[in-house]
Amino acid sequence: MFKGQPKGLFALALANTGERFGYYTMLAIFMLFLQAKFGWEQAAASQVYSIFLAAVYFMPVVGGWLADKIGYGKCVVTGISVMFLGYLLLAVPTAANTLGVTMMLGALLLIAIGTGLFKGNLQVMVGNLYDDPRYSAKRDSAFSLFYMAINIGAMFAPSAATAITNKFLAKAGLVYKADIPALAHQFMNGTISAENSDKLATLAAQMPGADASAMNLGDFSAYYIEHLSSAYNMGFAVACVSLIVSIAIYFACRGWFKHADVNAKQAKAANVQVEELTPKQTRERVVALCLVFAVVIFFWMAFHQNGQSLTWFARDYTQSTATGATRFGFNIWILALMAVSIYTLFGAFQSEKASGKVICGAVTLGLWGGAYAIYSGMPEVLDIQPQLFQQFNPFYVVFLTPVSMAIFAALANRKTEKHPNGLEPSAPKKIGLGMFVAALGYLIMIFGSVGQPSPAELGGTVSPDPVVPMYLISTYLVLTFAELLLSPMGISFVSKVAPPKYKGLMMGLWFAATAIGNYLSSVPGLLWKAVPLWANWAILLALCVIAGGIMFAMLKKVEAATA
Repeated sequence: MFKGQPKGLFALALANTGERFGYYTMLAIFMLFLQAKFGWEQAAASQVYSIFLAAVYFMPVVGGWLADKIGYGKCVVTGISVMFLGYLLLAVPTAANTLGVTMMLGALLLIAIGTGLFKGNLQVMVGNLYDDPRYSAKRDSAFSLFYMAINIGAMFAPSAATAITNKFLAKAGLVYKADIPALAHQFMNGTISAENSDKLATLAAQMPGADASAMNLGDFSAYYIEHLSSAYNMGFAVACVSLIVSIAIYFACRGWFKHADVNAKQAKAANVQVEELTPKQTRERVVALCLVFAVVIFFWMAFHQNGQSLTWFARDYTQSTATGATRFGFNIWILALMAVSIYTLFGAFQSEKASGKVICGAVTLGLWGGAYAIYSGMPEVLDIQPQLFQQFNPFYVVFLTPVSMAIFAALANRKTEKHPNGLEPSAPKKIGLGMFVAALGYLIMIFGSVGQPSPAELGGTVSPDPVVPMYLISTYLVLTFAELLLSPMGISFVSKVAPPKYKGLMMGLWFAATAIGNYLSSVPGLLWKAVPLWANWAILLALCVIAGGIMFAMLKKVEAATA
């Protein structure tokens, strides 16, 4: 798995892990922040969230074009600096007025620009490491490992955001209650019903701080919104720290990958041999890549519901407590131990020496024992916050990456007369399969939504009969299977197929497709209070099935152009 990979992969992957930890810490609570601070309805908050995501993934087009001219490393360093300023601005507490909105939007713009300069170009440098014939056969596995490193950062992010939120709420004598932000804004706007006013009073009385619980509802509403919003601001500040760690790793290990920081223009000037393509080959490859980009738009539209509609479902329709074995998934240290254990378990089977097998096996048992010890000490009923569900996807990515790599390696080694290169599906075929798997994830959500009141009927409160957390946990598992089929394979495919002089631009266009999908992810938010709950998931399911069908319909054309 790790054997035979160039050192530069690990340096670049770790640099990206730090940046992604900050980004996903911010993203875990960003939608909740928008609604809590500004009192926005789902439609408005979803638009800001989706436009931001679209900008984050569209800016790599500009960043890739610029890097093809001035170099990848220059863009990466500039990008981290710009992102730092954006997160710093977002961490500043402000009033919920025009100035506050303007500062927040300005911060989002800086983060998007910085990410555009950083993200795609770092991945191009990873791809450049595998232009070396010694490593070319390991390109797909390298991007799987790189993608796993991204998700290590993302896995810890929701728990970090939750811990910081809880800490600063506790200092103010408060605890998190999912209903309070919407009810508090209704009270301050004068739109609250008598029933909801009584509910807000009951929730206010449950606050641990004597001063907070004794306030009148007007003062309590303003007090709670102010302190919850500032707690979220402190969560955003985590990204600043993570970027400092990221840039330190980048410069400390730069010698490991400096030779990969070369674009086609720089390579030509240094008389380095670069693959030459005919105009026809270049055109065919660009067209094939664009066809793939068009299909994956719909995957990202469906996948990036984690910070939007799936978080609303977690907040409004899912039990706020976990019992029994379900508690296992809401402790980040248990998840971390289990994630490490899958690698030591593989080491026990793959080690060439008997001593290595014994050591890896013993460590695996120790990790499992540690996880069980933590689980045994957990309370029987565990309070959970909606953003914690977002840690399941990155955990599944980290945990399942070696499994998927082993499966694909086994298929690649199964050579037959009809398939002399092995039975491993091509990257375009994996992308098509990923679309169908994603559809299954939303089928689970449809089952979980049957019989539930519509969001409009809830009126800012939570469901009187919330579902068990397993619906969302299972959905994230299925969506992760789809992601592993599509995202790392897609990035590897672009780095392999893109014409050399357009590598930065093509990687940027991969992210541009993601950007369009991210913007379209606002559709469920726009429809949230206009249609039954299950209808949102049915729309996403149908789009995934249609996109998967289109991918398979043009499969031969794409594979022929990129062979």
